[in-house]
Amino acid sequence: MPFDRRVWQEALALKSAGHVVSVICPKGKGYTAQYEVLEGVHVYRHDLIEATSARGYPAEYTTALISQFRLSLRVRERQHIDVIQACNPPDLLFLIALVHRVLFGTRFLFDHHDLSPELYFSRFGRRDLLFKFLTLLERQTFRLADASIATNETFRDIAVERGGMPADRVFVVKSYPDPAKMHRQAPEPALVGDGKCIVGYIGIMGIQDGVETLVRAMDHIVYARGRADIKAVLIGDGPELERLRRLAETLKLGNAVQFTGYLSGTALMRHLSALDIGVIPDPPDGCNEKLSMNKVFEYMMLGIPIVQFDLKQARSEAGGAALVAHDHSASALADSIISLADDSFRRKQMAGAARDIAGREFQWSTQAQRYVSAIDSIFALREART
Repeated sequence: MPFDRRVWQEALALKSAGHVVSVICPKGKGYTAQYEVLEGVHVYRHDLIEATSARGYPAEYTTALISQFRLSLRVRERQHIDVIQACNPPDLLFLIALVHRVLFGTRFLFDHHDLSPELYFSRFGRRDLLFKFLTLLERQTFRLADASIATNETFRDIAVERGGMPADRVFVVKSYPDPAKMHRQAPEPALVGDGKCIVGYIGIMGIQDGVETLVRAMDHIVYARGRADIKAVLIGDGPELERLRRLAETLKLGNAVQFTGYLSGTALMRHLSALDIGVIPDPPDGCNEKLSMNKVFEYMMLGIPIVQFDLKQARSEAGGAALVAHDHSASALADSIISLADDSFRRKQMAGAARDIAGREFQWSTQAQRYVSAIDSIFALREART
């Protein structure tokens, strides 16, 4: 944080509602201070050992949990804690909330970001003992929660049906960007100067995000299809970034693929405003199909037409703003990108559909009210029980 836009917007919403907010999170590139105050929000950070294999998960989870528990006690030294909110993954964070509940009567709000069992399966392809353990942790998290937040209606149904949460204790809060910060600016001159069609990606670059498929799609575009008029700009950071850079070099993609690293503020908006097409390369793996992805909302708020694979939730949210590649392959993604790059009229129509949907539905102010209502419901529950 503030890399995670959802958490940052939630923290600011709570502060605006008069609450005192402390956030515990991993260190990230550019934000490595162990403690600082950002716009009135107290931020405590810890080091993170990120797993690169199934065997690495126990070490990642254990070290993070110890650091987070230690920092939670540090927060409590500064002030009383009424509610602890946990944003998964991992689904071990309920253990910290449990200790605070037993010792201090602290309430617990679960902000359900990811489907940890499905995410594990998408990365490692196994429904083994660790998969079953993650399913158990998810159930225990819901069992302890006084209320939970779902990123979409599919997550709400999972909270009720799989997690056993009462329906009236589940609040759908979608991760819409704040329009005051997410709007078009003058495009980055270095990207638009040569007249190429600019294809973009924004987001985390992990193994489950499918960015390698986009890199290989660009290889197909440049060499198999002989197109030098299309360029990909990949915006973001993550554990796969350096490997993806080496892959692009190995494939001799040169200026056809550009990695910017993490961007924020004006630099991010100028790069996004230069995009002709936004790509969602995430594979349809049983997890991504259920996710509401930030990049869908961000592309659409800027009127950027989308190319994606057949992801049910993303397809539903994008509507007429998305062109779907039904075959999950680099060549199919490449062909869809070329098809849209060569059809400026269709891109214009899709851009208009994106802006219409975003203007009509993507209202963060409404979602912020729902979020604060979830917090208020926990205070009301506490008062009713005392």
